[in-house]
Amino acid sequence: MTQEQPPRANSQRDEKAVSDFVERFAAQLTDAGMARMPARVFAAILSSDAGTMSVAELGEQLKISPAAVSGAVRYLSHVTMVSREREPGSRRERYRVHSDQWYEALGNRDQIVKRWEDTMREGVASLGPDTPAGLRLAETQDFFHFLGQELPLLLDRWREHRERTYGGSVAT
Repeated sequence: MTQEQPPRANSQRDEKAVSDFVERFAAQLTDAGMARMPARVFAAILSSDAGTMSVAELGEQLKISPAAVSGAVRYLSHVTMVSREREPGSRRERYRVHSDQWYEALGNRDQIVKRWEDTMREGVASLGPDTPAGLRLAETQDFFHFLGQELPLLLDRWREHRERTYGGSVAT
C-alpha cells in the first residue's frame, strides 16, 4: 500500500469551494454534537493556510459578529481544539489550530473516560451487577476500560505514522 504525500499550500484558493467545505464540515461536526457556531469557527480556522485567524477574519469569512466569534472560541479553547495567541505588538488575539490538535483532543479525553468508567462501576454497585440495568452499566464500564487501554496505544501508532508520513513538514 502506498502512502499519499501531504498536500502542499496552494496560493490559488477557490473561496467558494473553501466556504462550501467549511459549512459542510461544520454541519458534520454539528451532527456529531458540537454547537453550530464553534463548529463553523473551527472549520474556518482549520481550513486557513496559516491555521490561525483573527476575530475580524473569522467574522468576515463567516459573516458573524465578534461576540459570536468570542463565544465560539471560548468553547473551542475549553475543549482544547484551538489556542489563543497575541499578535506581536498588538492587543489583538489570533486563534490557532495545531497540526496535532486531533491527537491532543483525544489524548486529553483519557481522564474523562477514566471518570466515566469509575462512575459506571459505582452505578453497577448501586443497581446490582445481576440486574438488567447493572449489566448494561457493566458493559459500558468495560467499554470505557477497553477504550482507556487501547486509546494510548492507538495514539502512539498515529504519532509514528505521522512522523513517517509528514515528518516535521506539517505547519502548526
